Amino acid sequence: MENVIEIKNVTKRFKGFSVENINFHVKQGFVTGFIGANGAGKSTTIKMIMNLLKPDSGEVKVFGLDYKTHEKEIKERIGFVYDGNVFFEGLNLKDIKRIVAPAYKNWDDAIFHQYVDQFELPLNKAVKTFSKGMQMKASLAIALSHHAELIIMDEPTAGLDPIFRRELLDLLQELMIDGKRTIFFSTHITSDLDRIADYIAFIQSGELVFNQTIHDVVENYVIVKGGLDLLDRDTEKDFIHIHRASTGFEALTDNSGAVQATFGDNVIIERASLEDIMYYLKGGLSHV
Repeated sequence: MENVIEIKNVTKRFKGFSVENINFHVKQGFVTGFIGANGAGKSTTIKMIMNLLKPDSGEVKVFGLDYKTHEKEIKERIGFVYDGNVFFEGLNLKDIKRIVAPAYKNWDDAIFHQYVDQFELPLNKAVKTFSKGMQMKASLAIALSHHAELIIMDEPTAGLDPIFRRELLDLLQELMIDGKRTIFFSTHITSDLDRIADYIAFIQSGELVFNQTIHDVVENYVIVKGGLDLLDRDTEKDFIHIHRASTGFEALTDNSGAVQATFGDNVIIERASLEDIMYYLKGGLSHV
């Protein structure tokens, strides 16, 4: 099985918003970062991957299986990490384990206690007393305790302090060492992905812009800076978006080779960060 998640021609429409004809896959054994601004369609897509929402059209497969006939089998193999508390607030971790463990045939008590100790989580305190970081750790400990093959994380670092975010990213890297797990990591904090992602899927206003290796994103997407006199109808065609100012222009391209051939040393070419790419594509794909 090469692809853990396969989304084919998936559309989901709401009043005033839609996810339109999305196609992408998530490869086994890698970290895929799912990026986009708030409201771009990340959570809607994740809910369809989790079968919490049904697509209006198209097909979602997880582990090569569909939810119509294999829902329990699929969900036993997924660990879902939320950005906050999803448990009954009055419960403590011991109670939650007692409720959750029977749902998973691969539940491993020893692993659960290992992560509780590692994350320094109290077993007998109500989850509502946990900080946001502790709530996320609790969610992750439960996801890992049934040997989940696919870990889906929806904005897990939102609202966390930089030190804890770094600890989390280090932990995720450790989890990937054996090559058996797959992580699908949704975020609008793109700097988190520079360190751990193998692939980047970028959604913008309900449409998938690209799904590429991080290497290809780094190689292809660049920011070009130069004088306004260099711009004309022909030279602009390789740019995705251009920002003009009295001092010159800044532009985003996904074809650095063509721009280098056109402009040579007359422009400055810099690597585009994921944040740069999101910023320049804010208005959608357009040659402006």
